[in-house]
Amino acid sequence: MNKPQPQEGERLARFLARAGVASRRKAEELIAAGRVRVNETVISTQGVKIDPERDRIYVDNKEIHARTQHLYLLLHKPMGYVSTVSDPEGRPTVLDLLPPELRTLRLYPVGRLDRETSGLLLLTNDGDFAQRLTHPRYSKEKHYEAYVKGIPDAQTIQRLEQGVAFLEDDGRMYTSAPARVRLRETQGRVSRLAITLREGRKRQIRRMLDAVGHPVIRLKRVGIGKLTLKGVSSGHWRHLTETEIRDLLRQP
Repeated sequence: MNKPQPQEGERLARFLARAGVASRRKAEELIAAGRVRVNETVISTQGVKIDPERDRIYVDNKEIHARTQHLYLLLHKPMGYVSTVSDPEGRPTVLDLLPPELRTLRLYPVGRLDRETSGLLLLTNDGDFAQRLTHPRYSKEKHYEAYVKGIPDAQTIQRLEQGVAFLEDDGRMYTSAPARVRLRETQGRVSRLAITLREGRKRQIRRMLDAVGHPVIRLKRVGIGKLTLKGVSSGHWRHLTETEIRDLLRQP
C-alpha cells in the first residue's frame, strides 16, 4: 500500500484521538513509541498526515476505525461559490471555505444556493438530519433579501404573495406557494424586498421575480427559521448549537 502523504489530510494524532484511542497527547506518545502503523509503514515522528478514507491505521497491530463525528455548520456563503462537494468545471465550492481538517469529514450542503446567491447555508455529514430538514414536514421559513430592477407596485407584491407561475428546467409551469413579500426600500429604479417562503425550488425567487417583470440584481438568504447570519461574516462559518439543531428538527 501507499505510504501516508505528509502534506495532505488529517494529522495522525488527531485521527487517533477522534477514533477514541487516546487523547491527542497520549496519541502522540503512542506514535513516538513506534506503536502506530499507517498501511505498511511504522510512524514514529509527529505531524504526519493521513487520508482517513484511504489509509489503514493500526495501533499495536490492531486496525483503528474513526468514529462518526456528526457536524452541523452554518456557513455565510459568498457569491461565486457553488453549493456542491465538487465541481466538474473546477469552480470553487462551499467546501473550499472550510479548513482542511473539516473537508475530510464528508460534509455536504443541506439544500443549495445558486452560485450568484449569497447567504446562509447549512452543512452537515449527518444524513438523517439532512433528510429530515429537506422533508416538507420539517420545512422552515427561509428569509431572503432581494435587490430588484424597478419598483413593484402593491398589485405585484400581492401576486408574489399569492403565487406566481414560472417555467422550470423541464419545461413545465409551476405556481409558487404563498409567500410573504415586503417592499423595504427604493433607491432610484432599484428596490429592496424582504421575501419569506417555505419552498426551495431551483432558482425559485429569481424566476418568480422575472415572471412579474422585476429581475433580481442581487439575492441573499439572510435566515432559515430562527437562524440568522448575525456574527458570521461572508466566507466564514460556525457550529450550530444543540438548541439550534433541536429547533430545526422540530415540526412547525
